[in-house]
Order: sequence, then C-alpha cells, then structure tokens
Amino acid sequence: MQLLLTIANTLTKLIAFGLAILLVGFVLFLGATGPQSIPAGRKADGIVALTGGKARIGEAVKLLSRKRAKRLLITGVHPETTSRQLRKLVHGSSELFECCIDLGREARDTRGNAVETRDWARKHNYTSLIVVTSSYHMPRSLVELRRLLPDVELLPHAVVPQSFRASGWWADQRVMRLILSEYLKYLPALALLCFSRVTGGAGA
Repeated sequence: MQLLLTIANTLTKLIAFGLAILLVGFVLFLGATGPQSIPAGRKADGIVALTGGKARIGEAVKLLSRKRAKRLLITGVHPETTSRQLRKLVHGSSELFECCIDLGREARDTRGNAVETRDWARKHNYTSLIVVTSSYHMPRSLVELRRLLPDVELLPHAVVPQSFRASGWWADQRVMRLILSEYLKYLPALALLCFSRVTGGAGA
C-alpha cells in the first residue's frame, strides 16, 4: 500500500511539473507572437511569404518593391491560383511579378512551406531570408525553417492580424483557440528541431 502511495505521489508531482513547463512554454510562446519587423535599411538575399492571408502576401510584395531583397517566394499557392490573380489581390506591379516573384505550389502545410523554401534558397544560393507570415504563425514557421536551413539567416517580419490588435483580444475565444492550436503544433515542431540539432540531421 505504501508503495502505491509513493508511486501515486511521484506521478502527481511529475504531472504537475509537466503542466508547469507547458504553462511557462505557452507564456514564452505568446511573447514570440507579437509584432516583429526587420530593422530599417536591413536587406536580405530573398523574401519568403507563407500563404494564409492577403496581408502576408501584400507585405512581402511591399518589401520587395522597396528593394529589401532580390526575389520573393510565395509558398503554398493553390495550384489553380494564377500570378495575375495574386497581383490584383495585392495591387502589385506586373513588372515586379514577372521579374522577381516565384510561386511555390507544392506545399500544403507549414512543413511543406519549409521544404519549398529550402529548395528555392538552395537554387539561388541565398544565405539570408526575410520571413513574412502572421504573428501567431511566426514561431512555428521559424522552427520548421531553421531545421531545414540551419546555415541561413532568418529575419522575421510578422503581420499582426486585425483581431489581435483589438483591446482585450486574449478574451476572444476564437483567437485563444487559434493560439492554443498553434502552440500545440509548435511543440512537436520544436522537439523535431532539437532532435535534428542533437543528431546533426536536417531531414525533410
């Protein structure tokens, strides 16, 4: 009986410790989902925009038009979406889209975005990238990209969704569900990054 009580107490402490780690991790994750912009005048070899909203693509095109990088990859584009449709969506110039913007159509999720970005960066021999995505999506995007591009400098440029700018957004159940869902996806991605660093691998 005493042994069972000891085991139960040990398990309770381990569970409490695990929950505490998850809570601290969530607080740190929240801190990483705020506004992030590349410093004024800072340039990179390329820009990558992860699809998921008009604002992400528009911000990336704006950075490219300001000559903050040589080329832009829009990764995760729907197979039936044309360059012309994207150009009209963000009011971009046809010259810019024709000369300096590449569309990646293979990715179906964030990990696929990272694979597509890795192949594109290697093709152009890029060693620095500006990463454009939503603020809540940035931590996981960086983790996936760092796993596949350990030698490439990543400069986060986060787009803050309108729903995150309102006062008291943390009380919005829809927003909190989105953040919790993203955090639960972030944890295994982070674990995979740590594993790849320990083993010295960077597999897809």
